[in-house]
Amino acid sequence: MELDQILTFRVAACDLNGQMRGKRLPISDYQKLDNGLVRMPLSVMNVDVWGADIIKSPLVFDSGDQDGVLFPTERGSVPMPWLSAPTVFVPMWMYREDGTPFEGDPRHALAAVLKRYAAHGWTVTAATELEFYLVDDSGDSLAPPINPLSGRPVHGHAYMSLRQLDAFDAYFTELYQACASMNIDAQTAISEAGLGQFEINLNHTDAMRMADDTWMFKALVRGLARKHGMAATFMAKPFLGDAGNGMHMHFSVTDKEGKNIFDDGTPMGTDALRHAVAGCLNAMPASTLVFAPHGNSFERLTPGSHAPTGVSWGYENRTAALRIPAGNTKARRIEHRVACGDINPYLLFSLVLGAALVGIEEQQTPPAAISGNAYAHDVPRLPTDWSAAIALFKTDPMIEKLLPRQLIDNFCLTKEQELERLRDIDPSDHWKVYLETV
Repeated sequence: MELDQILTFRVAACDLNGQMRGKRLPISDYQKLDNGLVRMPLSVMNVDVWGADIIKSPLVFDSGDQDGVLFPTERGSVPMPWLSAPTVFVPMWMYREDGTPFEGDPRHALAAVLKRYAAHGWTVTAATELEFYLVDDSGDSLAPPINPLSGRPVHGHAYMSLRQLDAFDAYFTELYQACASMNIDAQTAISEAGLGQFEINLNHTDAMRMADDTWMFKALVRGLARKHGMAATFMAKPFLGDAGNGMHMHFSVTDKEGKNIFDDGTPMGTDALRHAVAGCLNAMPASTLVFAPHGNSFERLTPGSHAPTGVSWGYENRTAALRIPAGNTKARRIEHRVACGDINPYLLFSLVLGAALVGIEEQQTPPAAISGNAYAHDVPRLPTDWSAAIALFKTDPMIEKLLPRQLIDNFCLTKEQELERLRDIDPSDHWKVYLETV
């Protein structure tokens, strides 16, 4: 997109809930971004899901609510196809006044993890599978979307149905066109198990790029849905009696020669793969707050719901928390299946990849791979409620190995405030909090 066609543009960084926090600027300021033109309170990176200050945060009154400085990330500018006027978006990340990275910025947390991989001469490749619902939110409660062909609400479950995909062809055609314009490599789309639920896979690329793409893709899906007279949501469980939204993450690691360190030419994979699995499993219970960051998230994490609730792994087993997919051994990888669709991708990647690296470095050994139904196995369980997940995340020593202490504290303060505030809201209205914020 030519800048002379644009009057204004957007800049934003990713807060702890994965929301875009930033500003709209005149195009005359575009060339000044590298000079520290854009300033924003550090506390903005640590607001709650409603956008309110965290009352107990040391970033607000205790420190005078100091500014940080936003600088463009290496991702560069992308168009915003869901807006009517020609506009570009510039992803940013937060620094302190002295030029050091702000430890409360989740993108910096991921950069630090990937730097540790680079010290070994390794590069991480990742991909995501994102589930979301198209919904009608015009009434007092959420409803399935209106079928554009019939004019009636979607009815009947349509897993892997081309008919369901074709009914929303105008939306998905524009979505793929928009992904191409934003240089997001969207791959397969399917109709999922829920009423009006779909999944789109983003193609494997380097891990930071994938986290960026996942963050922006969620904004794109929601924005285009409004353009087509619907809403889109990544809520973990928008309909309590229907399938939940997950976000599966795939990753592999290559060395300096471009060899996949998980591949030994057999279906079993290398010792490095098993060490990485062990690291992910050992960190999994304490990481649940990132995998399920909202009150609604725990409605998805129930046994027998295609959402993992136990700490397990297996080869070609979709009931396990970690799956080692079959296929070409050169693409040997780990699929992490726990996360809900409402996650912050930078925090998710930081914990999963950080835990895998610790497992490799410490040569941790996993338990035996399971076979059959994971829900029937006697394995350690994930926290079953939000409060327990907060408490474990706050105190577990593994989390402190993977994330900065300030980010851990900020995230816990955020979740504690949200937990308290949500208690005062009727459960039938919780969807209004989360519909387009997660």
